[in-house]
Amino acid sequence: MPQFIDDSTFGTYFETFECTAWRLETRHSYASDRTGPNWARWKAGEDVGLDTPGAWGANTQRQTAAGKRFERIRLVDNPPTAGQEFLLARALNNETAGEDIRYLWRADAGRLQLPAVDFWLFDDRHALVLHFDNADEYLGAELVEEPLRIGEFRRIRDVAWPHAIRRTDFVAQVASRV
Repeated sequence: MPQFIDDSTFGTYFETFECTAWRLETRHSYASDRTGPNWARWKAGEDVGLDTPGAWGANTQRQTAAGKRFERIRLVDNPPTAGQEFLLARALNNETAGEDIRYLWRADAGRLQLPAVDFWLFDDRHALVLHFDNADEYLGAELVEEPLRIGEFRRIRDVAWPHAIRRTDFVAQVASRV
């Protein structure tokens, strides 16, 4: 079993990084999304794309205003799961705050030999590997600072990023497959 960080310190990594916070999201769904208030609104057909920034958005705005970058790639199934469609609908919130979110079809990720591991990579020096159970419940975050593992996370980012698709282009691809 990995050694998890104290959850109370999780947010500090997003406030203290120096240049880049980069994420790979590989799950088909996240339980926290399904239990949040926006899930029911989205299921009812409401537009959940743009809300008043919460703590995450406010911090992202502060960090990007200081010249730092938030980037992430979300792997998506074909057809997308409900959880992936929800995140696609919510992405405008993150982008408005300053994140660069891109998408990669899961089949393309397979061809690129990307692993099914969710992680944040900070300044190419340390990472938080996010662990989930089979019901998509978050279990905790493992801090990784070993150079070999950090090198592997950098390699994953460098392989995936050129193939990832901006949200607006990806939405058009999803619509054309329906």
